Amino acid sequence: MAQSQVLLTDSDNGVLTLTLNRPDVRNALNLALTRALVDALTHFEGDDSLRVLIVTGADPAFCAGLDLGEFSAPDAPRGEVAAMIDMWPRLSKPVIAACNGAAVTGGLELAMGCDFIIASERARFADTHTKIGALAGGGMTARLPHIVGSRWAKQISFTSEPIDAVTALRIGLVNEVTSHATLLERARALAATIASRSPELIGTVKRVIDAGALASLSEALEIEKAALAERKAKTPMAWQTER
Repeated sequence: MAQSQVLLTDSDNGVLTLTLNRPDVRNALNLALTRALVDALTHFEGDDSLRVLIVTGADPAFCAGLDLGEFSAPDAPRGEVAAMIDMWPRLSKPVIAACNGAAVTGGLELAMGCDFIIASERARFADTHTKIGALAGGGMTARLPHIVGSRWAKQISFTSEPIDAVTALRIGLVNEVTSHATLLERARALAATIASRSPELIGTVKRVIDAGALASLSEALEIEKAALAERKAKTPMAWQTER
């Protein structure tokens, strides 16, 4: 995986950290960063030595969304950004968003595509689609209500007003809020714990939770039963091998 000026990469003990690195424009997504992310995600998915991914931003922001200066033309390839954002929830391995600052519009869509979000006390979250007269194309109107409920999603999207990290925690958008100084330390500690588990089992649990979240309770239970039967056929349970 080639290093890029707009996307910094670091790999340690099975954990890949990606840092969006356009701080002068609040890490807005231009074509170069979008394509660098596609390359990095493809590499992560195909490299068995990498078990967990962390994505963060170079201070002061996590990601301001689409770089409107580059994508304002009618023929601009905005579809590449939407396709990149759609890659995140489709990854078979765990992904943690470490939101160090503002995650706005496309930046929020990117963060919501991760398995969970750890937020710095400085983080802010907003959907400005209605403010700029645009309709979401990266999953905002689907994922946001699925995560926080339709009423909070409507307030966030109708008003374009940012919510702070504490509010994001209260409504279930983020899992934890840390001090700004300890954000990456906490994200890496969680990633290290996950990386220490069986990658095959973690992948199955991720797949089953994701499928069950879109199903009724009875359907989710059947999905779990099917996954358990499949695993039993392939691998003895840990407690069976210990006897």
